Amino acid sequence: MAKLSVRDLDVKGKRVLVRVDFNVPVKDGKVADDTRIEASLPTIRHLLEKGAKVVLVSHLGRPEGKADPKYSLRPVAARLEELIGRKVAFGEPAGELSLLENVRFDPGEEKNDDALAKKLAGYGDLFVNDAFGTAHRAHASTAGVTKYLKPAAAGFLIEKEIKYLGQVLHAPDKPFVALLGGAKVSDKILVLEQLARKVDAILVGGGMAYTFLKARGRPIGASKLEADRIDTAKKILASSRVVLPVDHVIADKFDAAAKTKVADDVPEDWMGLDIGPKTVELFKSQLKNAKTVLWNGPVGVFEMGPFSRGTRELAEFLAGLKGVTTVVGGGDTAAAVEKFGVAGRMSHVSTGGGASLEFLEGKELPGIAALTDRR
Repeated sequence: MAKLSVRDLDVKGKRVLVRVDFNVPVKDGKVADDTRIEASLPTIRHLLEKGAKVVLVSHLGRPEGKADPKYSLRPVAARLEELIGRKVAFGEPAGELSLLENVRFDPGEEKNDDALAKKLAGYGDLFVNDAFGTAHRAHASTAGVTKYLKPAAAGFLIEKEIKYLGQVLHAPDKPFVALLGGAKVSDKILVLEQLARKVDAILVGGGMAYTFLKARGRPIGASKLEADRIDTAKKILASSRVVLPVDHVIADKFDAAAKTKVADDVPEDWMGLDIGPKTVELFKSQLKNAKTVLWNGPVGVFEMGPFSRGTRELAEFLAGLKGVTTVVGGGDTAAAVEKFGVAGRMSHVSTGGGASLEFLEGKELPGIAALTDRR
């Protein structure tokens, strides 16, 4: 990796400001999903074991630059204390480990304000960024702080993200298969263009598949369609090996209680909400010989039971493959593999939805660009 790593730092007796991504769901005053907190623990533990005093900074939600108890990180501090097994001071730096209040309570955070960046820099002697989920944002706590606090190093989580996503982007083992889903072609256009020259096959499911099917002249009924992206879909179909669904789980409305059936084409007034069983087997046949698989976007509305089978079966199939690098994009795809209990059997599950997409689009992420280059 071209950037300085936390493992390169001499931190004994020093204060280390660490940007983490503790933007986790909180319900009834308690953390509902601690996946992102768990992901930060290797970096935090390493620093504490090496004799550092650690000051953590994070955001939670969108408080619009105002203090709001709804978005307080206090419940997160309590959960971190349970997970790490030591006292976590909250609000102000104190002791060996502390967590500051939500940095987005300050309107200067999202403006990358110099005054806030200087204030944050005053809490540390060194800076470590381990918040991949916000690395695509040039905020005071991700980029601005590095002007006043150096060296600035990558934590273990960011290292891992760069390793796996970088491998996919620059040097994937072949055959390389991309499985892309989600609702919109527009969300994935730049990724599709980046991957088109590198992949052996692109398997397309989810809502975005219907724009591709329409571009091929197939009937899609009332399924999700981006009419303004049909020409884009045609270009991608002409330039890449794209595998589209051959059957669908269709419904008469977008509802878990809707009338459903399996069909090869989607008739008028019906909508496709999941890939069908023939498509599941078709996709498995494409994936079974791959050496690298990138999965970004569920292939159906997996949150609703009747439309979850395609995503679940592919998740379980990928988790069972041997000798394959399986990289799962963040956001809904990460949520899906967590829901189906297979996240731990993937090579890497990204913690950043928008950040992983922008990385795969080939964009420079400000939070990583701002880190100190390794000499």
